[in-house]
Amino acid sequence: MRVVIIGAGPSGLVACKTLLEAATHDYPFDPVILEQEDDVGGTFRYRSYENANLVSSKQLTSFSDFRLPLSHPDHLTLEEYVDYLKDYASHFKLWPRIQLSCKVIQISRNSEGGHIVSYVRRRPDNPAEWGTEPITIHTPYLAICTGLHVVPQIPAIPGVENVRKNNPKAQIFHSSEYKYREQLRDRKVLILGTGETGMDLAYEAAKAGAKEAVLCSRAGFLSFPKALNDFSLLGFKFESKTPVPIDSLITNLGETAYVHPWVAKSHIRWFISDFVIKRVLWVLTGTQAGCNQWVGELEPQRLGRAYVFLNKSHKAMPYINRPYRHRPRFMDYLSRYIDPPEDMPPQTHFTVDLAPFPTHFTESGQAVFPLDRDAQGRPKRKDAVRIQEKEVKPDMVIYATGYKQDFEFLEKGEYKTPEEADVRNVCWSGDPSVGFIGFVRPGVGAIPPISEIQSMFWVSLLKNQVTLPVSPPHYHLLVSENARIKYGVDHSTYVSTLAKDIGAAPGLWQIWREYGVHVLTCYCFGAAFVPFYRLVGPYKSAAAPAIIKTELWDTITRRGILGNVAMGLIPMVFYLTLNCMAWVAEQVSGLMHVRGL
Repeated sequence: MRVVIIGAGPSGLVACKTLLEAATHDYPFDPVILEQEDDVGGTFRYRSYENANLVSSKQLTSFSDFRLPLSHPDHLTLEEYVDYLKDYASHFKLWPRIQLSCKVIQISRNSEGGHIVSYVRRRPDNPAEWGTEPITIHTPYLAICTGLHVVPQIPAIPGVENVRKNNPKAQIFHSSEYKYREQLRDRKVLILGTGETGMDLAYEAAKAGAKEAVLCSRAGFLSFPKALNDFSLLGFKFESKTPVPIDSLITNLGETAYVHPWVAKSHIRWFISDFVIKRVLWVLTGTQAGCNQWVGELEPQRLGRAYVFLNKSHKAMPYINRPYRHRPRFMDYLSRYIDPPEDMPPQTHFTVDLAPFPTHFTESGQAVFPLDRDAQGRPKRKDAVRIQEKEVKPDMVIYATGYKQDFEFLEKGEYKTPEEADVRNVCWSGDPSVGFIGFVRPGVGAIPPISEIQSMFWVSLLKNQVTLPVSPPHYHLLVSENARIKYGVDHSTYVSTLAKDIGAAPGLWQIWREYGVHVLTCYCFGAAFVPFYRLVGPYKSAAAPAIIKTELWDTITRRGILGNVAMGLIPMVFYLTLNCMAWVAEQVSGLMHVRGL
């Protein structure tokens, strides 16, 4: 059973490894990976830049049965992560399955069943060019793992070309072309986009010695550090030598495991946690727009876990906050969140100006920013007011505007796109032979572990181990009709849902009976780590209990007693009570229906 996998990033590698381990006499999967670049790693290798780090923790991002040492820092550099992927390929003997420098040019239906994959290789005499003679593979199954971050998304802004007309040395490019901090030195930088890349670039501009940096946001963002830093209460400073990664804080029991369908459908868990977090942030930092975020706030109806992708690149926030952070001294004495120190000069007192997206550029190359007002005539954004006072004539414009999906190699009319994949965002009804792995984006979390559970789900589907139709999807983030990104999911809800589909979500009694109190406690207090879903079911792993008892247990003990009470025990008791109330209401409703009331 040949399976063609397109892409040798983390999604393609874990799909290949999952197929190999799931192969049986009845399902002799024979995967091959086609990768157009000259090495594995995908976007982590070919669209990376100096000083870039993963914002998701090693505990969450590492694959379930290939972990990093406990002593390794929580957050990897991109170079370290690419090395990790290479080690993963070596450990599971994937290299013979990987064909590098192979570009897929067309995928079509085979009239006799399956698919025809056509690709070309780089010319050996001229690696910069592709060969002209296509090579074809006939395959019954196809895994598309090309990733979310490949084709740059560049919005049209009238007059942007005037920047270069007025300054021949000016540069305009997408963030995928940014590589080194030195590129920003002595520049007047305009960065379009406040995603994690845009935030990184703003920080790098401050540290590079840029003349000025203006960071443009369409409609705001929600900023949190990737790891909780120090804070003080009543003058007492609470410090941690090993800050807790923020993606390991959501507890399992009551919010991911054992959730009543009514509670899941209403998304009330998300709204309640948003309500509590906003109040805690206000007390601790003086603002509830984000963690110590004093500008760039989202509209109230979009502020929270249910709607947005958390921006965990927090390093630029001290530079962005400077003109806006105003808090009475006594409030800072009562409580204060302490941003990480600005490690080294230059630019210690540098300010990154926040602004709306420019409407256009004038003939002289000056950026023009809108000043939208509400029904009462008041400006909607304070950063828009402040930027009107400045003359912004950049000599470098960087589009940190993300990427778009492009599947030109799929035969038109014969294949759908990942956004149309109605079976758990992995494949579409009636045709599980094509799997899309790694095409959802978590609000808080990481794509690689999602790709791992998606691979398990897809392989189980191919082996007829999943009963269709699956339960309703209550894991999608809430979006408006005009939202650009509609493939957002809540990480823990999505992962646990797929685990239930394939019979890999363990019961509490089952965990206690087979693994004891230690693993059970970790499962209840921990986040939705994939090793939890390898304790039972078709992908059961002998390595899972040891990983849980050591590395994942460490994420829980780091919180301390107070942290586990506040972020673990109290939410668990509350959500379990809520779910019990829903269950009782369901029983009463069913009883009344039976009696015809």
